[in-house]
Amino acid sequence: MAKGTSSKNGGAPQDAVASAYATMLDGVGREIAASFPGITRLGGQIVAALYLADGPLSMDELSDKLGRSKSNIFANLRGLEAAGIVERHRASGTRHDTFVLRGKYPDVVVGAYLSRLRRVVLDKVSLCNRALAQLGDVHSPEADAMREKLTALHKKYERFAAVFAELVPVTDGPVDLEEMIDHIPSAVMGVIGGMARRALGFAPKAVPEKKVAGRKG
Repeated sequence: MAKGTSSKNGGAPQDAVASAYATMLDGVGREIAASFPGITRLGGQIVAALYLADGPLSMDELSDKLGRSKSNIFANLRGLEAAGIVERHRASGTRHDTFVLRGKYPDVVVGAYLSRLRRVVLDKVSLCNRALAQLGDVHSPEADAMREKLTALHKKYERFAAVFAELVPVTDGPVDLEEMIDHIPSAVMGVIGGMARRALGFAPKAVPEKKVAGRKG
C-alpha cells in the first residue's frame, strides 16, 4: 500500500496504528492494575509503551507518549521497578535515566506475578503459624474449632508453597517462560493439562464399563 493511502478498514494508516496503540495501552493497563496492588492503569500503559518502543524511553518521553504528568509517571515507574518488571539505566555522560522492561514481554509480567503469588503464599503460611501459636494449648469449643480451621488452612498453604518451590524458579532476574515451556516434554504438558482440566471440572467423565453377562453354555 502506497504511503498516504487508506487502509482496508477505510481509515488512514496512521489512524489504524494509533488505534491499535491505544488498544494495547488500555488492555495492558487494565491487566497490570488488576494484578499488582499499588500500580495503577497508567503503570500498565507504561509497560505497553516500553514494549512497543524501539528502545529505552526517558520519563519525559513516557510523559509525552501517554499524555500524563511526570509525577504520575514517576510514581508508577517506582512500583514497576519494585515489582521487577521495569529497570532503569543511565548512559555514561547523560543526566537522565531511561527505562526498559526487565525481560521479555509478557514473560516479565507473568514472572513478576508468580513471584508475588509465591510471596503471598509464604506470608499466609507465616500468618497461620502466628495464629496457631497464639492459640497455644487453650481448649474450648471456640478455640478447638478455630485450631481445626487454621491447621487445615496451614496445610493447604504449605502444599501450595511446595508446588511453587518445584515449579517456579527462585531468581532475582527475569525468566524466559517461553523457553522454559519449550523444554517441557509434551507428555509432561499433557499430564499437567489433564490435571488442570480435572481440577476445573472440564475433563470428560469416565464412562463405567458395562458388564457383559456370560451366556450359559
